[in-house]
Amino acid sequence: MRCAGLLLLLALLVWTAPLGAAIAAELPIKGSYGNKDGCDYAMTGESTGSDNFFLLTSEAVTTASAYCTFKSVHEDADDGFTVTASCEEEGGNEEQAPFEIDIDRAGPDSYVLKIDDGSTWGPLALCR
Repeated sequence: MRCAGLLLLLALLVWTAPLGAAIAAELPIKGSYGNKDGCDYAMTGESTGSDNFFLLTSEAVTTASAYCTFKSVHEDADDGFTVTASCEEEGGNEEQAPFEIDIDRAGPDSYVLKIDDGSTWGPLALCR
């Protein structure tokens, strides 16, 4: 009987382990923020095929060539955030090494993203 209980416990641990790995960090924001093409995608689920595509949600940043999920989120004193993100490039390439994104308010309904490579995305306005 003791062996059966141990096997049941091991099976339960194996079954629930992937669930913990799938949990990602989230920004405490409401709605989606993007440029025109990003907001069109947020509203319809259909891509325009544009190379100028940026969408910020509470879980991720999506661009024309990558999907970046948040691994950790830290609120900044100036009403912004610093996130550690990991991206998958279009075509299913392997995830890149984690990197930092500073997400700063650019007005009451928009954000600017500053990537640790020096590039800036935005401002990304609230999608309506």
